[in-house]
Amino acid sequence: MPNHTIADILRGLEAKTFSSEEITQQYLNAINKHDSNYNSFITVTAEQALAQARAADAARQNGSAGTLCGVPIAHKDIFCTEGVRTSCASKMLDNFIAPYNATVVERLATAGVVTLGKTNLDEFAMGSSNETSFYGPVRNPWNTDCVPGGSSGGSAAAIAAGLTPAATGTDTGGSIRQPAALCGLTGLKPTYGRVSRYGMIAFASSLDQGGPMAKTAEDNALLLQAMAGFDHRDSTSMDLTVPDYRAGLNKDLSGLKIGVPKEYFSEGLDPEIASAIEASLDEYRKMGAEIKSISLPHTHLAVPCYYIIAPAEASANLSRFDGVRYGYRCENPKDLDDLYCRSRAEGFGEEVKRRILIGTYALSSGFYDAYYRKAQQIRRLIKQDFDEAFKSVDIIAGPTTPNPAFALGEKVSDPLTMYLEDIYTIAVNLAGLPAISLPAGFTKGKPIGLQLIGRDFDEITLLAAAHQYQQRSDWHQQAAPGSV
Repeated sequence: MPNHTIADILRGLEAKTFSSEEITQQYLNAINKHDSNYNSFITVTAEQALAQARAADAARQNGSAGTLCGVPIAHKDIFCTEGVRTSCASKMLDNFIAPYNATVVERLATAGVVTLGKTNLDEFAMGSSNETSFYGPVRNPWNTDCVPGGSSGGSAAAIAAGLTPAATGTDTGGSIRQPAALCGLTGLKPTYGRVSRYGMIAFASSLDQGGPMAKTAEDNALLLQAMAGFDHRDSTSMDLTVPDYRAGLNKDLSGLKIGVPKEYFSEGLDPEIASAIEASLDEYRKMGAEIKSISLPHTHLAVPCYYIIAPAEASANLSRFDGVRYGYRCENPKDLDDLYCRSRAEGFGEEVKRRILIGTYALSSGFYDAYYRKAQQIRRLIKQDFDEAFKSVDIIAGPTTPNPAFALGEKVSDPLTMYLEDIYTIAVNLAGLPAISLPAGFTKGKPIGLQLIGRDFDEITLLAAAHQYQQRSDWHQQAAPGSV
């Protein structure tokens, strides 16, 4: 089962080798038997999944099947799912039952997917290790003493463990790509505006972007095809034609210009990861690509810039969780101030409180110009660096993370060290660009991720480059020791 891709499942369903109900039951059995080792799911929707699977089988029988009809997947528990708890891995929303579907959930349902359940994450997507969840940390199937990455660590661990063939994730500063890298998966962060954010509970509105996670670039193409497109309910959604991503997987790469930023190979990068990325670039040379050294001079400012802007937006977005309308409410409040203060103090975890405090400080009248405005000016410089680079290259390549998966608890008491794990991914979100992480080797038995960054709305080139690399390598086919 761990090597079943979406493409494999679709072929099996079309050939009637198995039914959707049968494959769904297999995954539900695996979750029930093995997820106690990983803690990758918050909610398992077994009855709903089997009902959806039976409906998918009926749709195949009567010829009304969608493009992903009968394929089981999981959703990160930050996407509203009608009638199902949507917790954001927080005590604050532990009792919240979503009254509607997020657009991502809605569109995948229209394509015919079966929802196995909702996956664990860092609380409100704030974290790089999936250790801040109210429901406890997620463990990496490659080494259960290590983190799976975050914030989409539950989705990544569930796929790597063979508990689902694919899952949705969200990426605010690397939260799809970093866990994909640490768990040996392929994860795509689309261009900001390519996938609707409606019904995706907000962390940082100008940075958040939903996207797919799976074992292969082909599966990511299939999922993005269903997820992408204009949504009038999301004011940041772009009204652009969605290309045929699967048809573009074999796009000719000869003459493709790949830029390699010198800043990505400086102090702090694990030498074995650097060697693996160089070996990957050699494969692209063999495919006819041209490798070119480039510079992104403001890269070193991405982390401090992000950790002003993201907390500032979080402090505004999370102000709605006040104990009044929905979510957690403290017991026996004395007055309105007590209701607000205790509900938020008791409902939010430490990392969320830290970011709210930082963001509120940065937005305060005495410090707005010194911090928030300055961070936005730096953000523009980071975007200009990418714009300049893309005048001479088609995609940019480098490591996804500076280190492989680290031990649970190793960095949880040192947030600054934890934040540096996103050093290669954060700039992409600040610039709103698409990027993909794909498996590119191992170090000490732990997966290594190669990151490819593209021009705005050019996901088709990234998917083609990732797919053709995967036709020449088998890193993405390796099964984690802990997989079922």
